[in-house]
Amino acid sequence: IARVIEAAEKQDDPAVPVRMLQELHAAPLDLDLLGEAVARVREAGVTTAVRVSPQNAQALTPTLVAAGIDLLVIQGTIISAERVVQGRDGGEPLNLKTFISELDVPVVAGGVADHRTALHLMRTGAAGVIVGYGATSGVTTSDEVLGISVPMATAIADAAAARREYLDETGGRYVHVLADGDIHTSGELAKAIACGADAVMLGTPLATAAEALGGGWYWPSAAAHPSLPRGALLQVALGERPPLARVLNGPSNDPFGSLNVVGGLRRSMAKAGYCDLKEFQKVELTVGS
Repeated sequence: IARVIEAAEKQDDPAVPVRMLQELHAAPLDLDLLGEAVARVREAGVTTAVRVSPQNAQALTPTLVAAGIDLLVIQGTIISAERVVQGRDGGEPLNLKTFISELDVPVVAGGVADHRTALHLMRTGAAGVIVGYGATSGVTTSDEVLGISVPMATAIADAAAARREYLDETGGRYVHVLADGDIHTSGELAKAIACGADAVMLGTPLATAAEALGGGWYWPSAAAHPSLPRGALLQVALGERPPLARVLNGPSNDPFGSLNVVGGLRRSMAKAGYCDLKEFQKVELTVGS
């Protein structure tokens, strides 16, 4: 990480640190070291979740499960539960329904952008579905490279509708909806929950914290793709960085919602007359330009 940050700080050309990421990710993965790293996290007494790409899910999951993960996240650009690419070698596609049914740990899968795909993933037995592809303004470049972008409010609402349909279909099995894309402030967090998300990915806010190992820099995993990188490195914090506790729970002296994000969510709920997250998902919404 230190080498990547040094390259980003010294070079004006954003391609330089991206090339370094590509080189580092091209090295063979040592499964023993992976298992040891996961075990160290678990020994800290925290919930241990690991994200794998659909291409690497079958190869890496046995090691991760043996190391004691609590939650497996399979995240890519998913079109259907039955048609998830299994690798660049032309191998058989990964059938998520079969794969998930054979695991003893809960699985969160995504990302999706519409009702149909969200419902497909829920029917695989996934415990949660990720909405969005982790887009972050100024960082991810999937729109520029692939022409793929996700209108998050619509996508979250569609996935929430799929959740209600699946709940009725199964007689009560609830699947959590996780929003992942362009959520940087407490206001955007509140909007995502109001649209139907049960949880959100706070990439850039967490990257600003003093405890974050990126040193105030943030980049997506897709930036390291060997042939088609879809992300760059962005400096999200300068100078002294706030502790994580302040990012989440304040106090804040920032008028733009980047600190005390949980407090901002609470205040938003209170202003709308709600004190419960699930009830807040029933708040009346309007569409702005």
